[in-house]
Amino acid sequence: MESAHMFNRILVAVDPSPSRLTSVRMAGEMARLAGASVHVLHVVAATATLDTVVRLEDDAEARAILDEAVIALRDEGIKADGTLANGLLNDVPALINETAGQFGADLIVLSPHHRGVVAALFNPRVSDIVTHASHMAVLLAPERPAAAGA
Repeated sequence: MESAHMFNRILVAVDPSPSRLTSVRMAGEMARLAGASVHVLHVVAATATLDTVVRLEDDAEARAILDEAVIALRDEGIKADGTLANGLLNDVPALINETAGQFGADLIVLSPHHRGVVAALFNPRVSDIVTHASHMAVLLAPERPAAAGA
């Protein structure tokens, strides 16, 4: 039976940056308000240089990032699970959207990585690509929590 809430299944994509903590916290708050379940995705990114593929983090680091997010959500009473995926940096947005579809997500939560307009033209942000390619709602969590009284 479907819940009467707008969001029943939330995908939160996390990366190694500190902003992942804000994304997980926001996904948890949305899930608590809506009675939703959360699926955490961490893509272990790699880059190709000439004839070599170089992973940007090792298995232990990747597993720790995923487990940290799932445990934080479960500690808040949220039904949560997670998946590790592997892909080249350019494949990350497609992997996020593909996983959201497989999970049946109706909301994707991720954090934008801010950079200058010129840099973004040559290397689009994952959040920009996911937002434009997705057929579901996307919530962009701020990189830093708002300061008290701001």
